[in-house]
Amino acid sequence: MGVLVRGKSGKAGERRRALGRWLTEHRWPAGSVPLPPAGSVPRPPGGLRLFARSRRSRLPSWPVLRLPRTRRVQRRLVQGLMAACVLALVPATWMRLESGDRVGTTAEAPAREVAVVFGAGLWKGRPTPYLAHRLDAAAELYRTGKVKVVLVTGDNSRVEYDEPDAMRTYLTGRGVPDERIVSDYAGFDSWDSCVRAKKIFGVDRAVLVSQGFHIHRAVTLCRSAGIDAYGVGVDEPRDTTWYYGGARELAASGKAALDALLRPDPRFLGPEEQGVSEALAAGAR
Repeated sequence: MGVLVRGKSGKAGERRRALGRWLTEHRWPAGSVPLPPAGSVPRPPGGLRLFARSRRSRLPSWPVLRLPRTRRVQRRLVQGLMAACVLALVPATWMRLESGDRVGTTAEAPAREVAVVFGAGLWKGRPTPYLAHRLDAAAELYRTGKVKVVLVTGDNSRVEYDEPDAMRTYLTGRGVPDERIVSDYAGFDSWDSCVRAKKIFGVDRAVLVSQGFHIHRAVTLCRSAGIDAYGVGVDEPRDTTWYYGGARELAASGKAALDALLRPDPRFLGPEEQGVSEALAAGAR
């Protein structure tokens, strides 16, 4: 503990020496915190004030963000931020315009042979609430005769995580026959799911099922992949997850625009599968 002595007069040196002699006489231990109770130690010589300071007690000095001082630099900074916001909104705006008249409710959805349900995560091996709501909408489409087959596409990149099988189990529990469900185990993102639905499973026309904040991107990507797609946007309460999903769409829309423009192959393509055609043939018997 350091000792700081301040004098009321200009004779600061004499007061420091007087305080030093007083501390030596009364053997006041250095670093004694807190100070001894009042009355237990005689007061120091008059006119002197004792201040205890410790380096540990000092507040950390955080860096201060300072704005540019010149108006010209400030104006350029604001213009740069505005340009970045506009660039972030352009892809999302384009996708909404591209798919605006192709998104509706389950009641408004046209009759198509196939419904495509995109994965949305698992919780303890079961569909998350958002994924469950997508599957509920797909089950309703099947019960009302709007679709004949449900293609569930999701992530199964590791053994302990299997979205398609969890989605299949949920749908069978909601009355969809197991033989009317087809699983795509390599739907790692929306673009991969759309391309694989077209190239691997031979889907030409489909009803897509997802949340409202994602369905416009899904419809745009599937149309770019060659699928005549209509999207069913599942309503959700405006909770934290919904706002997070909306913010995430702004970031994902840039990649989606590049996918729609460049049309890359999915991470895993593989051979063609007859699951959808076989399920349709079984339903026609």
